[in-house]
Amino acid sequence: MGLFFGLLLSGIFVIAMPLDGLPSLLGNLVALLIIFAITGTASQLVSRKKEELLNFFGNLSKGGEKGAKGRLPAGKVSYKVLDTSSIIDGRIMDVAQTGFIEGIFIVPGFVVAELQRIADSSDSLKRNRGRRGLDILNKMQKDVGVSIRIYDQDFEDLSDVDTKIVRLAKVLGAKVITNDYNLNKVAELYGVPVLNINELANAIKPIVLPGEEVTIQVIKDGKELGQGIAYLEDGTMIVVDGGRQFIGEEIMVTVTSVLQTAAGRMIFAKPKESFVPKASSLL
Repeated sequence: MGLFFGLLLSGIFVIAMPLDGLPSLLGNLVALLIIFAITGTASQLVSRKKEELLNFFGNLSKGGEKGAKGRLPAGKVSYKVLDTSSIIDGRIMDVAQTGFIEGIFIVPGFVVAELQRIADSSDSLKRNRGRRGLDILNKMQKDVGVSIRIYDQDFEDLSDVDTKIVRLAKVLGAKVITNDYNLNKVAELYGVPVLNINELANAIKPIVLPGEEVTIQVIKDGKELGQGIAYLEDGTMIVVDGGRQFIGEEIMVTVTSVLQTAAGRMIFAKPKESFVPKASSLL
């Protein structure tokens, strides 16, 4: 590619320059020097910027996909690189369908290969996870409202998939979508923006404030004496002080405090006063 562009540009320069006024030997020598200089420079430039050029021309060649995959956003295209964990998790498909994340989802070929290896695993749990990931990709590709592309270029000098994802994101100027804590940290070290699905899920959970009343079903006992455990519909855990006596029952509780941790939000509550006599009578 570099040689082709170099010869093309040097040919244009030679034709455009007034070499006819020079002696034939000198004119030919100048023309050769121009050809060698421009061709050499172009070859080095293309070699250094190979990945960026392939990406640029790939975008041009796939411009016809707009009708099948939805319109590309005007101006600079925004890329989101999906890792294996986010695809297997599956929630990225629901988020993509809402339209909250703009741009084009990029699935590296080495991520697809990793999904295939997991799907072929002898372990039934891993096999099911791999097949689920492949099914999610298939559904996203068929959804006309989701722009998704398989990026086949690999980085053979790298062996770790996470490192390859970070390298690809830097090449494309993309963000990484993941659920993987380690990949999240590696990407941050290299200055690559990360969109974490778990952080998004925590951010959009309904806010419950101290003093509010919530109806829950206590399903098991807690770690501390007398505690009961319940869950909201979004999976948020509620620790009910004195709730052990209500296991299996649906009761109204009053929120006493809310604790935000790295793993998510935890709510502490106590049974509403109208349920306290019932608890006392059981003692």
